[in-house]
Amino acid sequence: MNAVERRAFRIIGCCLPALAAPAFGQANETPAAAAPDEIIVTGSRIPTIRDEGPSAVTVIDSNAIRANGYTSVPELLASMTQNSGETMSPQSGSSADFTPGAQQVDLRGLGPNHTLVLVNGRRIADFPLPYVGRSNFTDISNIPVSLIDRVEILSGAASAIYGSDAIAGVINFKMKEKLDGITLDYRYGRTQHGGGASHRITATAGWASDRFSIAGGIEYIDQRPLWAYSRSVQDSTDDSPVASTAIPRRTFLRIDDNVDYIDPPAGACDALAGLDYGSIITAFRPRYGYYCGSKTSIGYGTIVSARKGFNSFGTMSYELSDNAKLFTDFQLGISKLRLMYDVTSWAFEQSSSSSDNYFFNTFTGQLEDWSRKFTPEETGGLQMQHTKQTTYSITPGIRGDFGKSWNYELSFNYSRYSSTVRWPQIVGKKAQDLFLGPRLGIDAGTGYPMYNADPDRLYTALTRAEYDSIFAYTTYRPYSWTNNLQATLTNGELFQLPGGALGVALVAEYGKQGYNLRPDPLALTDYYYSWQDSDGVGKRSHAAIGGEVRAPVIDGVTLTGAARYDRFGFAGRNVGKFTYNGGIEVRPTKSLLFRAAYGTAFRAPDLHYLFTGPGNVESTITDYRLCREVGQPIDVCDYADTGIVASRSGNRALKPETGRTLTAGMVFSPTPRLHLSVDYFRVTLTNQVNDLDVENLMRVEANCLPATPGGAPVLDPGSPSCQDAFARIRRFSGGPLDGQVESILINPINVAREKTSGIDVALRGTLPTGIGDFTLSVGHSHVFSHSFQRYPGDTPINKLAYDSSYYIPRDKSNASLTWAADAVKFTLSGTRLGKLPNYYEDAYIKSSYLLNATLQYDFTDYLRGSLTVRNLLDKMPVKDPTWSAYPYYNASWFDSIGRSMFLQLTYKIGGEAL
Repeated sequence: MNAVERRAFRIIGCCLPALAAPAFGQANETPAAAAPDEIIVTGSRIPTIRDEGPSAVTVIDSNAIRANGYTSVPELLASMTQNSGETMSPQSGSSADFTPGAQQVDLRGLGPNHTLVLVNGRRIADFPLPYVGRSNFTDISNIPVSLIDRVEILSGAASAIYGSDAIAGVINFKMKEKLDGITLDYRYGRTQHGGGASHRITATAGWASDRFSIAGGIEYIDQRPLWAYSRSVQDSTDDSPVASTAIPRRTFLRIDDNVDYIDPPAGACDALAGLDYGSIITAFRPRYGYYCGSKTSIGYGTIVSARKGFNSFGTMSYELSDNAKLFTDFQLGISKLRLMYDVTSWAFEQSSSSSDNYFFNTFTGQLEDWSRKFTPEETGGLQMQHTKQTTYSITPGIRGDFGKSWNYELSFNYSRYSSTVRWPQIVGKKAQDLFLGPRLGIDAGTGYPMYNADPDRLYTALTRAEYDSIFAYTTYRPYSWTNNLQATLTNGELFQLPGGALGVALVAEYGKQGYNLRPDPLALTDYYYSWQDSDGVGKRSHAAIGGEVRAPVIDGVTLTGAARYDRFGFAGRNVGKFTYNGGIEVRPTKSLLFRAAYGTAFRAPDLHYLFTGPGNVESTITDYRLCREVGQPIDVCDYADTGIVASRSGNRALKPETGRTLTAGMVFSPTPRLHLSVDYFRVTLTNQVNDLDVENLMRVEANCLPATPGGAPVLDPGSPSCQDAFARIRRFSGGPLDGQVESILINPINVAREKTSGIDVALRGTLPTGIGDFTLSVGHSHVFSHSFQRYPGDTPINKLAYDSSYYIPRDKSNASLTWAADAVKFTLSGTRLGKLPNYYEDAYIKSSYLLNATLQYDFTDYLRGSLTVRNLLDKMPVKDPTWSAYPYYNASWFDSIGRSMFLQLTYKIGGEAL
């Protein structure tokens, strides 16, 4: 434990009553907390009362969701201070290529695959396509926010309760079940600056007789797209803060073997001026030359995807007797999405795995490289990616009680997520024949393929028929599934101890899980331009047995413990893991609780990490080694943003990841109107599975060599990291690309260690006055340290440093102030994101703030209206003068949607009042 962490414990132990610092929703109560006898199950299978337990559980209920104006689950979780990891934005290239329409949650910045997501306490199928082409994860974008009763967030290891995946924490979405009458809800949303309008209709209902009950809801959403060209901060290359990229895109380009641009034929750019909505001009890139390009075609992408979707959730039960009840939970969701990341393009390539793509042009007598972006006039408009997502799950079971205080449940859960994804692609050979003509063999002098290609052909707009002749949609039909048979036995009052009743729970599980990418077979070959994907199909079995105990050993002191053994079978192997946790609660007075917990966790290797087939992954690197050799700074280096092809395959010899979590803190609640909690956390991962990062490999390689002639390298060339980098990076020898990167070999490996620690503080207080009740909720998470060590013996990387290649904030805060009087409720809420590294990774950008406001009014007991304004101050992304890559800001943390308004009307027919 370092000095900062020791100081944190002293703060927790000595200064609790004086602490009044931050965290909305992180207290174990929310602005509209339910009755104090509400049962919470996340973190334990033994029923416990809210505010008890050795670990903090954050709860956000449906009233708080509405009061704070959250319009989607990703939006809700983005405000949570524990959710501090960098995830893929809907407008990022990685999202468009690998996980279209999906969104993730990343507790503690340990990766989306280390957060376990549950619905009604049960697992749901993974998104069928892997995160950035690598790991499995749960898609939270399809969970209907309007049908959620509450969200429970447990930070820390919970594998002894839930098994694999619960390393960074658990998020449980409890859907609405206790419903009476019929509730109809309509919400309309629009943005101040245009685009992105939305409509949402929700209906919930419940009915019960003496023995039978049924409840459920449906949601329909129509989200219109928001295009990048509608936002002035990213509608043109002129928006780039860096001169080297504030130039028109290279729509029509020829390059010689010196990597100099070849001037377009006289008048060629003028003849093309009507393309890209009239924006093609003759452009010039310093040190390279002239080309035909467009400043505004950079904006042909979506910031917000178009989505039309139907979601439903329900539950029904039938009482067989006084102590046995049949039940079934079910869910169905269907969504159709349209999104666009960029226009289609083509360039000459010898194969999709080749980085040396010159050809000898007999028409000009020189080596050349041609490239082309296709314009809306040629393609018949902006071509969008189309995705259809279907999710469903069903859980039949029986529950009841016997004896004096035993409860049992036997259930079978099946969940499936299937998708159909259609990408627009250019057929490589057909485009090559169209632009270059037939191949004439190999040039004896250079060894490159030979074509007789008239440059005028490149600089001629295609007819729609010509474009259609080289264009096709590639279609993937991936799916994933999981099933699980589970039996639980609980007794909250097994026998009496001096401090109260001993509670126990036993669980046994057996299930299977699988996935199949089902890619377009042609995508596994060189058929499409610059696209050779990998296949992936596999499954595994799983069995587990475990137990928990909660023992109030004396008045004011409770001990908890859990242990579990899980066994996975896959690829002819069996992997077993035992996990445990233990906790203590000490309540010296009724208003003060001290708590601590220690737990172990594990994650079985992701199916895609295990079973992915060989394939190529396009990437962009900065060649730090060559930049140093030519003495150029990174921002103007000729070898920055260089496209390369990485070779990748799975690894069936992977070991399980393991983890350990320690939490300790206090809860101070002198009255029901005041609640303060302070909790320390420390999470350590070992054997973590991760793909090798090409950018980090390039940095390591450069640091393994002298920075200057005769100088000493930063890293020991004989170290494991240096030797590994030298082996994985292949460079050309001879030819026009001599010394440049030819390919990089990457694959998933068991990483040595990752560790993070910090503190969560939460405060909630209510003040009654003559004009209404004022409720303040504030929260803050501060990370003391977050380190990552790739190999034993390597110097750990500080992931909070600006030059670490990671974009994780040290601090994240939120707050809300609510005034409620009679039929009126007004909430002002905000989120603060701490400083992040800039693009050059040589400094930080400043912290950012986002404010929202919601006004709610009850016209009658059965009719409620509300108006929400998100991004109240119309803030745009924090300006980073070094962010040269489109959209010129960190899209994982920011967007340019601007101020948005949402009008919502709720009407209830029958039953209790709203």
